Amino acid sequence: MDTVFANTTVSVTELKRNYAAIIKQSDESPIAILNHNRPESYLLPAAFYEKLLTRLEDLEDSQLIIERANGPFVDLSIDDL
Repeated sequence: MDTVFANTTVSVTELKRNYAAIIKQSDESPIAILNHNRPESYLLPAAFYEKLLTRLEDLEDSQLIIERANGPFVDLSIDDL
């Protein structure tokens, strides 16, 4: 059985028939689109997608900080800047 990473699911057929209503009911959370009762795709509202990208960027920045925490460092004087 496939794991579904959304609280709301709809079939491909239902999505075709009621696209506008399904988008409206999403309540800023992902919707799993099922094809033959298996997750085929996820529909993400724009606000959720933007938050996801921001979070991903924050995680990438955190990882970069950890990787660079122990150097190597470059010695500079204020005059070099």
